[in-house]
Amino acid sequence: MTLLRRTVLATAAALALTPAAAFAQETQASQDAPIKIGEINHFKRLAAFAEPYRKGIELAVREINAEGGVLGRPLEFIFRDDQGDPAEAVRIAEELMTRDGAVMLTGTILSNVGLAISSFAAEKQYVYLASEPLADTLVWGSGNPYTFRLRTSTWVQAAMLAEQAATTDAIRYATIAPNYAYGTEAVEAFKANLKRLKPEVEFVAEQWPPLFNIDAGAEAQALERAKPDAIYNVTFGTDLAKLVRQGGDRGLFDGRDVYGLLTGEPEYFEPLGDEAPEGWFVTGYPWYDFAEDTPGGAFVAAYEEMFGETPKNGSNVGYLTALSVAAAIEKAGSTETEAIRAAFEDLDIPDTPVGPLHYRALDNQSTLGAFVGTTALNDEGEGVMVDWEYKEPMPYMPSDDEIREMRPAE
Repeated sequence: MTLLRRTVLATAAALALTPAAAFAQETQASQDAPIKIGEINHFKRLAAFAEPYRKGIELAVREINAEGGVLGRPLEFIFRDDQGDPAEAVRIAEELMTRDGAVMLTGTILSNVGLAISSFAAEKQYVYLASEPLADTLVWGSGNPYTFRLRTSTWVQAAMLAEQAATTDAIRYATIAPNYAYGTEAVEAFKANLKRLKPEVEFVAEQWPPLFNIDAGAEAQALERAKPDAIYNVTFGTDLAKLVRQGGDRGLFDGRDVYGLLTGEPEYFEPLGDEAPEGWFVTGYPWYDFAEDTPGGAFVAAYEEMFGETPKNGSNVGYLTALSVAAAIEKAGSTETEAIRAAFEDLDIPDTPVGPLHYRALDNQSTLGAFVGTTALNDEGEGVMVDWEYKEPMPYMPSDDEIREMRPAE
């Protein structure tokens, strides 16, 4: 038999076996391939929160995969940077789902970006876990069956601060918040809750600086001119640092109660150093007080061991994001979109660093609570939260009927 003849026969035999063999190989490959999650965030623009968030995901993924992965397959997050641009985020989302093999989407910090991805997810019927956006429109006014949210509702956090404010003698309030979806909703929520608890209060000034472009001196002067008894502050990041410095120099906070949404989160509070304000009532993340023998303390220790640094609130949110994704896919028993979507409804995660977590079928909102407490300086001159407690969200939520009225018909 000639070499050519042997080659033809061998090729024919191989071709005859190819369909069955290829199917078996493809099936095995799909069973072994990672389950990919498309993570979209502002890693450069908001690095102070986004990088710890990414590290929290990485820690959880390492632990999940060390225990066998999800459905017997490794879990993998594909991280993409949208530069804080809603249009870019939507473009990336499409690439992740159609080109990169992601089975669902997670992420975003800025609410306007989260809302853009949420609308896109509803249109394309992609599951989206909005890990960090705080605007309640995501799950209420613009809620849809494919968008779920992890972070604590802005309404809930504002209600917790309003509850404390209502116990004081303050009547005249001023507010300052960034001029975008989250800021406006945070002010509306605080005003509504405080008015309900103490109808005699009045709001004498509202300041709306552009996000990350605050003229802190001018804002402090405007707040001072209103002569409020108390101030409600929603600024964060570099805006918060500038306001604290300029307000402190002008005595804006002297003799006034101040309530700070997000102020106690380490990514925003720690950079203030010894300029950190004292006596503000805030939401935050007091990782430094978690006992070693608690789930929160175990998370802190594992994070410090892996990264050689202390966690931020973003770290906690990232960790919970990966736990939520893994739990939903395990419950679904599949990576099919509809199975994952259905699994997220009434999903229970019994063990997390902050206790049990549940995703409500009513509005696709998680039951993550919030830490509230008072700001102080420790012995090293660092800003910390004292007299803090972790509060569950349910007592502060609107009623089920109110939420049904807010959500679009499905």
